[in-house]
Amino acid sequence: MRVLLWHVHGGYADAFVRGPHEYLIPRDDARGWHGIAGRDWPQAREVAAARLRDEDFDVVVMQRTEEWDAVRELTGREPGHDVAALFLEHNTPKPDATGTLHPLADAGIPIVHVTHFNRVFWDTGRARTFVVEHGVPDPGPRYTGELARAAAVINEPVRRWRITGTDLLPHLAQAAPLDVFGMGGDSLPEALSATAGPRAASAVVPAGDLPTDRLHSALARRRVYVHPFRWTSLGLALLEAMHLGMPVVALAATEAPAAVPPEVGVVTNDLDRLARAIAEYIADPELAAEHGRRARRHALAHHGLPAFLRRWDDVLTDVVENHSRRTGATALPHAGRSMR
Repeated sequence: MRVLLWHVHGGYADAFVRGPHEYLIPRDDARGWHGIAGRDWPQAREVAAARLRDEDFDVVVMQRTEEWDAVRELTGREPGHDVAALFLEHNTPKPDATGTLHPLADAGIPIVHVTHFNRVFWDTGRARTFVVEHGVPDPGPRYTGELARAAAVINEPVRRWRITGTDLLPHLAQAAPLDVFGMGGDSLPEALSATAGPRAASAVVPAGDLPTDRLHSALARRRVYVHPFRWTSLGLALLEAMHLGMPVVALAATEAPAAVPPEVGVVTNDLDRLARAIAEYIADPELAAEHGRRARRHALAHHGLPAFLRRWDDVLTDVVENHSRRTGATALPHAGRSMR
């Protein structure tokens, strides 16, 4: 089938567009829609926003509330009425953990969550809901753990601060130097020095925002992966680290306890226990490597790309067929047909 979606989350889209469909990606630089943005996505086709009205598609996957109006404006079709539609929710509810009504709760289209935790915590009203757990392309077993250092991937760690657990890093870095990869890390030393003191902050080192392949290689040289997030959906970087073969030390928040079983790392809200776990992996490379091998096996079994794409196939088919039954619409000739 043909799927219309915006390029919002590069890592997620990189997995999503590897499915058996044709993916239409709008481009309008003036609106900040940069289309494929140079990505190697053979199944995706960049479409100028002004030409969307001339395109046929079977379903639109929206990821931001403003995309509803964009679909109406640019295609002349009402999501959920004139064309099958769903909303892909990447985030945990804010500002209230349990009482936040989803903005699309009563819009008449399904909502797809990326974790079971999110499905339970969002109030989605009468909307049908699905869960498609994260899947990532396998970067391969690159782990060496040759550097006696810990690693984390946190985008905008200063702006997001407590949400990403940035304030916890100096405590965890008492066990080992901690390299923080991701966007917006340059101001991290100054921010941590102001809150924890220069000495405590010195062990937390910004490591840059690297391209994906270089990031994977850099992570794999560190002994252990640290996931300090308090209130975000399960990060793709955590799953990528497990695919690489890294042992994991994680805060027991949101979906992390389900994603990281005890045999592959330590998941707890006891900060001292987390720091001790980091120190144990640093001191015992063989233990770190063994837990990393288990982490990779678990990640491949539960968050591999094939299962992710099969689940999305099921959801897209369900949404398109349900829309056709409900509206009496005739499916387009390419609906349900693989592009392979």
